[in-house]
Amino acid sequence: MVDEVGPVTSLRSSSSHSDSIIALSQWLETAPGRYVLAWEQLQFDALVADIFGFNAVQIGLLELPALRSNRMPFVFAAGEPPLDTAQAVDSDAKSVRIEAQVQVRLEELPFASQSIDLLVLPHALEFADDPHHVLREVERVLMPEGHVVISGFNPISLWGLRQVVGRSFDAPFLPREGQFLALPRLKDWLKLLGFEVHRGHFGCYRPPFNAERWQARFGFMESAGDRWWSYCGAIYMVHAIKRVQGMRLIGPVWKERKRAPVALQPTVNRSTDVAAVLAPRGGTDVFAASFPRDERIGADLDAEA
Repeated sequence: MVDEVGPVTSLRSSSSHSDSIIALSQWLETAPGRYVLAWEQLQFDALVADIFGFNAVQIGLLELPALRSNRMPFVFAAGEPPLDTAQAVDSDAKSVRIEAQVQVRLEELPFASQSIDLLVLPHALEFADDPHHVLREVERVLMPEGHVVISGFNPISLWGLRQVVGRSFDAPFLPREGQFLALPRLKDWLKLLGFEVHRGHFGCYRPPFNAERWQARFGFMESAGDRWWSYCGAIYMVHAIKRVQGMRLIGPVWKERKRAPVALQPTVNRSTDVAAVLAPRGGTDVFAASFPRDERIGADLDAEA
């Protein structure tokens, strides 16, 4: 019975995730979707340009060539099906550097542990079945001091408020399947997994309009929002670094045993006869020789008396 239920559950999960990917791809073709793609493209180009290593992976959202400005020798994309090859083709073929595409389950990345230098996840956590497990896989495959860049929709924004109200009337503004994570919660997850948040950005402060002409009229809110309500941008982007406590192995230290300095002990003379000690055998009486002859005679007379 367990063997029959397991594959059915996995199939449903895969089917729902495929629907969420299709819904996101369709939404990105709208005016607000193109607005989001344009802003995120600028941010990814600036963040990944100076990250060096050997292997870089983009997981999901191939409509956005997030690694086109990175200079690592091997760059490839990974994601859950449907993974359309045509999505990775841009009008300017030179701007896209995707050497390979891999179909994977985000909760079970088929990469060796500590083998990836850079991972970018544009809106991958929001449409995953278990986003925390996906982050654990990211931590596993990243090398020490490896980098991860994550983008997502900010629920604490005008767009997030519009999504909550729209769901109440069965008319959501963003894709219905998305599970949008607040930035403080995401930072707590990263901290628990040993990541250090290096930098972050908020953007897309214009109101949630579907018409492009209305978005153009509110273009002034980009600079105003960045200054006055920077945490209320519709999109956030986080750059974190995997920190591993290092250890340097050293060989055995052979210490030479230092000899204790020999202290000079004063010689104690136990003899009470100083004259006998000072006068050598068969020699002159030094004690007597140190006095004049007249004093010695007087001393002898006193002794006889």
